[in-house]
Amino acid sequence: MILGRPSSIPYEMFDLQRSADEARRASKLRHIYHSGQEFAWDGRDVLPELLQKHGGIHVSPRIRDALGRVYSVIMWGELAAWKISVQLADDIVPLEPKMAATSQAHDEARHFYVLVDYLRALGVQPTRMTRGSQGLLDHVLYEKNLTHKLLGMQLMVETIALTIFQATREANPDPVLTELLPYYEKDEARHVGLGIQHLPDRLREVGPAGLAKMTLYQLELIYWALASLSDLEKDLETLGISAGQMVLIGTKKQQHAADEMWKILGKTDRPFERVLQRAVHTLIEAWFPAQEKRKSVLTRLSAAREVWKAGGYATA
Repeated sequence: MILGRPSSIPYEMFDLQRSADEARRASKLRHIYHSGQEFAWDGRDVLPELLQKHGGIHVSPRIRDALGRVYSVIMWGELAAWKISVQLADDIVPLEPKMAATSQAHDEARHFYVLVDYLRALGVQPTRMTRGSQGLLDHVLYEKNLTHKLLGMQLMVETIALTIFQATREANPDPVLTELLPYYEKDEARHVGLGIQHLPDRLREVGPAGLAKMTLYQLELIYWALASLSDLEKDLETLGISAGQMVLIGTKKQQHAADEMWKILGKTDRPFERVLQRAVHTLIEAWFPAQEKRKSVLTRLSAAREVWKAGGYATA
């Protein structure tokens, strides 16, 4: 102790009692850390090799500008993810998830500097993030509740990143970026694994009031995520990406990750999640309607009201 302050060293790390199931998940989290080391790729080699393979980046000025705006946001998002994963590595007490968060910080640092180099090769000066993207990341960066921060980062922000990377690959606006993104996706999939495996330990004792607060926090993040995509919608369309379709794919990825997490807890009745899904589908219908529903605000609102009354999309 210094000047009467408690030590920041978590001496209680090894006092935690574990069930057999918790021990198995701890082993998976330890594996995430070691996999991060084993499969770490060197951006100093990968990007230059791709640039040499394709003779540099050759896209039209229109595509270059759209890529520059979208991937400037992603670049700053990787920096925010780097900062958040460092916070998680510091705040998490159990050894194995702390190791996994530390591995994530290493990955995010690499993701950031490689995107800096990619944008330079593209001939783009990174721009500031849009208001929506800034709001989304700030809500996770400055969140004090560790459970909320883990949920926001691992199961929401990471799945959004995975969705954008997948959509970009499929649209293939630039072969260099298309071949670079699978390296990112493999790393991000491990990061989602940290949330799936560690969040059940934190949620086991959360009661209805805590679940309600968590649902409200998720809704806040979803609002900012949709606002971010709305800000980038025109640029995404230029790249051949439908923002509305991307939202639906991202929502399914988030739902799958949540299902895996709740399966560990053995909870099948999740009324808060049903309300959350209903609200999300209604927001999607209002914000990113199909082309034929974009004629007027009233048409959008009417369609959104029907989705709410139906309890969400039937096939989602």
